[in-house]
Amino acid sequence: MELLAQERAKKLFKVPFVNVQPYSGSPANQAVYLAVCKPGDTVMGLNLPDGGHLTHGWNVNFSGLIYNTVMYHVKNDGFIDLEEVRKLALEKKPKLIWCGATAYPREFPFEEFAKIADEVGAYFACDIAHIAGLIAGGVHKSPAEFADIITTTTHKTLRGPRGALIMVTEKGLRKDFELGSKIEKAVFPGLQGGPHDHQTAAIAVALKEALTPEFKAYAAQIVKNSKALAESLMANGVRLSSNGTDNHLLLLDLTPFGKGKGLYMQDALGLAGITVNKNSIPAEPMSPFYPSGVRLGTPCLTTRGMKEPEMRQIGKWISEIALEIKNFEMPEDKQARQKAIENFREKIAESNKVKEVRKQVLELCKKFPLHKN
Repeated sequence: MELLAQERAKKLFKVPFVNVQPYSGSPANQAVYLAVCKPGDTVMGLNLPDGGHLTHGWNVNFSGLIYNTVMYHVKNDGFIDLEEVRKLALEKKPKLIWCGATAYPREFPFEEFAKIADEVGAYFACDIAHIAGLIAGGVHKSPAEFADIITTTTHKTLRGPRGALIMVTEKGLRKDFELGSKIEKAVFPGLQGGPHDHQTAAIAVALKEALTPEFKAYAAQIVKNSKALAESLMANGVRLSSNGTDNHLLLLDLTPFGKGKGLYMQDALGLAGITVNKNSIPAEPMSPFYPSGVRLGTPCLTTRGMKEPEMRQIGKWISEIALEIKNFEMPEDKQARQKAIENFREKIAESNKVKEVRKQVLELCKKFPLHKN
């Protein structure tokens, strides 16, 4: 079963080595560190408020506590600052450079990163957790030609169980022919005990599905839906980080409505039947606990069968809810925040607009049921 999962992953992502045992994405990334770095080595990753991941070097995570981490950023336009990446790499000489994110709505410049990593002799690791399904479906470029190591979760756009893969590319094996065995030893016995075989079986099934023409159509529709939703939101007065998207993900910048309103928007949309999560934005003016953005995506809606017309309507609903939070301020004073949040939640629960949108959302969902008899 494990060999079957490996072979399917190799075929899907065009790589010579795959480990299918990591319990999830963070342990997979931790295994990469253990395989190629020593404590105190310098590593580079995208700054967390700019869309990066905790395990790419953020200071409260193991990656920021054990390693000497250098963070790069996005520019004012929301795109990764490649000039800064190269400047920092030449100056700091990292052992490992990460490319990947949790809230970056644009296509990753894998080739440019690879050139920088090669120039300074660093391992280049791509964390494609969010976009693995888009890569499998051919609607996002693949890092297989450029990276040394690729990690991914299996439960996001790949639409499988909660698990992860670690892959080594042809380029990675040319750089270090023992890289595969180093990964193997890092996963077991370095970090984990026995494999979760039920999880591996489900990963194998997901990979089989990802090799089908139907999955390619699904991946393509995710991006079409994402772009349609982005256009609808912007047309209705909602600002997006980088003014759009290339993938499945959108990052709403709510600063025109005030600072720190991500929590308000998350809660109001939740009451309206639209599930999102609060999220930091680039140059976040508040804190990760009270951020000024909201992150959302289109994979689940696409799985239900929704297309561009539904995205345009959902964008309109989200913009209507955004107006409902406009007059509620998030205090700068930390002591005053809890009372403000309690007041907001009491008032927003009585909003006629929120109740109206909720009814419309439920009617839409009935047309796209989760189960078809």
